[in-house]
Amino acid sequence: MMSKMRAMIIPRAGAKLLMEERDVPQPNRHDVRIRVRACGVCHSDSVTVEGLMPGLVYPRIPGHEVIGSIEALGPDVDGWKVGSRVGVGWFGGSCGYCGHCRRGDAFACENIHGATGVSRDGGYATHMLALASALAHVPESLDPVESAPLLCAGITTFNALRNCGARAGDVVAIHGVGGLGHLGIQFAARQGFHTVAVNRGRDKETLARSLGAHDYIDSEAADPAAALQAMGGAKAIIATVTSPEAMQAISGGLGVNGTMMVIGAVGALTVNSLDLLAKRALVKGWYSGTAVDSEDTLEFSQLNGIASMNEVFPLEQAQSAYDRMMSGKARFRVVLKIDW
Repeated sequence: MMSKMRAMIIPRAGAKLLMEERDVPQPNRHDVRIRVRACGVCHSDSVTVEGLMPGLVYPRIPGHEVIGSIEALGPDVDGWKVGSRVGVGWFGGSCGYCGHCRRGDAFACENIHGATGVSRDGGYATHMLALASALAHVPESLDPVESAPLLCAGITTFNALRNCGARAGDVVAIHGVGGLGHLGIQFAARQGFHTVAVNRGRDKETLARSLGAHDYIDSEAADPAAALQAMGGAKAIIATVTSPEAMQAISGGLGVNGTMMVIGAVGALTVNSLDLLAKRALVKGWYSGTAVDSEDTLEFSQLNGIASMNEVFPLEQAQSAYDRMMSGKARFRVVLKIDW
């Protein structure tokens, strides 16, 4: 076994990523040690890099789209074995016995808080520790680099879609054709929805249709809410954009009993309450999901040939990878390929 590991760390809030060599950690109670193969670079990593969450402790290793294999088991870990392929997403694990866990809401565990790569070290490294309750089984046939973004961007869109209340044939709008949206279109089309891609300009229309969109709305050329109403109103809008104004502009496109699932982090959001009342419509936030949701996402993606479009960087270039992701110019996800 290697006695040392390599990691890209954030020494303090606002600092650049630095390569550091450390001793390989020994798993604690309920932990496993993962030998990392790939880790996605997600916009949510800015929470750690920029210190956007109270109580963050530095140095910290970011990264919450992790695929690797179990290298060692800590005490009291059952149901897993060394060599198993596993993934870890934003969900950092749960206790299993608190009130929320007992009621099936492990994402809101009362005892284990925070997130992978935020409250504990993540996957910008050759090795990491994770709670066994945070692990997802990864099919052997899935390529780790290609599949890593499915553990955040993938699960977030897939899980929002299957909990949005729409049924096959209903109009579902994917708002934003980017890192989340390009996966959301694929998931929506393959779940049987009348899939409508909504984006500024027409430069992504051909791509959106190739991914499965049945219709395309250019939100610069037309009122997106009116365009959706012309289709009978959306049963669901999956809002992936990072602009509260854009979300506000499309919310009126909901149909009767429609739901806007907010998965893009925009802070304060203003919607027309009269419009919601008249339609009995809903604006709802959606957490990405737990480990079993990750497993469902991976299996659905495997069965339906759904893949993320990625730009790949080596671990040593994590800062360049992060900058590329934050520029908004990546097409569409950024992944660190971690060689040993």
